[in-house]
Amino acid sequence: MSLLSVHDLSVARGGLRTLSGVSFTLDAGQALILRGPNGIGKTTLLRTVAGLQGPVAGRIKIADDAVAYAAHADGLKGALSVAENLAFWAQVFGGGDVAGAMAAMDLAALSDRPAAALSAGQKRRLGLARLLVARRPLWVLDEPTVSLDAASVARFGNMLRGHLAQGGAALIATHIDLGLDARVLDLTPFRAKPSTDAPPAGFNEAFA
Repeated sequence: MSLLSVHDLSVARGGLRTLSGVSFTLDAGQALILRGPNGIGKTTLLRTVAGLQGPVAGRIKIADDAVAYAAHADGLKGALSVAENLAFWAQVFGGGDVAGAMAAMDLAALSDRPAAALSAGQKRRLGLARLLVARRPLWVLDEPTVSLDAASVARFGNMLRGHLAQGGAALIATHIDLGLDARVLDLTPFRAKPSTDAPPAGFNEAFA
């Protein structure tokens, strides 16, 4: 079953087209790794797929409420504890196993600690644990292993493989080997020529 279909997609950052003519599909149980040099538009493509900005051209076919997006911001409330943060997101997304999410990213011993008191790596583990309580089939991930040590990268890889085994899918920008049986899409051939395209309606340059 196809969870995501992208056809002839063009995206822009700062009002300028960065990628053009990108097409791919992503089925249940599949992961697709995006590769390419810094600045080519990986983040912009991910944000467009996640619905955070509009495309310049092309089509994205995806079910409503299918995406859980994780990027550089961890999306945490500093005054809430680890468990409270996960409980909050579980409530937002309509339920989820908070204890299971903490166990997956080795957070149980930190359950009562305020998020503001966590280290950068611990915050990232908590941010990624949100994916489990979101219960969305498509994970859109932008450099998810930033700030993680080797053990935490391995835990996240296990979490991701479990998601795929249960029929989920993942679109990931990363240069880290997560131990996945995944396709790789090099975006270099899709680099757009310089242009002066106007940004799409609703485009927000602050988050390009």
